[in-house]
Amino acid sequence: MIILKTKEQIEKMSKAGELLAECHRHIAEMIKPGVTTREIDQFVERFLSKHGAYPEQKGYRGYPYATCASVNDVICHGFPGSEPLKDGDIVTIDMVVNLDGWLADSAWSYPVGNLSEEAQHLLDVTKKSLYLGIEQAVIGNRVGDISHAIQSYAEAQNLSVVRQFVGHAIGQSIHEEPQIPHYGPPNRGPRLKEGMVITIEPMLNLGTFQCKVDADGWTARTADGKWSAQYEHTIAITKDGPRILTEQ
Repeated sequence: MIILKTKEQIEKMSKAGELLAECHRHIAEMIKPGVTTREIDQFVERFLSKHGAYPEQKGYRGYPYATCASVNDVICHGFPGSEPLKDGDIVTIDMVVNLDGWLADSAWSYPVGNLSEEAQHLLDVTKKSLYLGIEQAVIGNRVGDISHAIQSYAEAQNLSVVRQFVGHAIGQSIHEEPQIPHYGPPNRGPRLKEGMVITIEPMLNLGTFQCKVDADGWTARTADGKWSAQYEHTIAITKDGPRILTEQ
């Protein structure tokens, strides 16, 4: 069932999104060689608590951390750890903020120090694919129009699009219907309506789109060990066009 949000409810989600975006701005200042993703995770938990919010994914299906921290070949759902980030790494920090019962979700891939040309291309194309998808998030379009915009651009740039993990609607629960794939033909899937709030979160890989999951049951890596990046915003579908609730 698709749950449409009122303008008042979207404003509440926007407040959560503003706090999430502020948190990401602080994270961007922290990212450098030598910092650990565990330190970032602990900062996020303190920051949200200070502002009366909560990291929604902590405890979700047993997930133990405030953030997902995915380094290099990790696609998503990486556990924050104690290994220092190195010059040339990329790291994706993903979090869901619960503020007064309403949620916002955003992931961002960060360069650590100086990147290779290949890694920078991965970040640039993944970010642009997100915004091309957002451009399609308008009343009357279908979910597949978002999917197709992302896939067609990514593959033209010689990157692959992860199939196993997709975007979703969001509100007072992390995952609501419909799902938002980042691949597939246009003009397919549910039609977008005013009041829908969705995440668009393309994950692009340098090699194959296929993945494998570690023994921890969460950490998803590329099957070939090549690197992956992700950018995600929470978007409200409005009569004035897509409204990004997590804009940094």
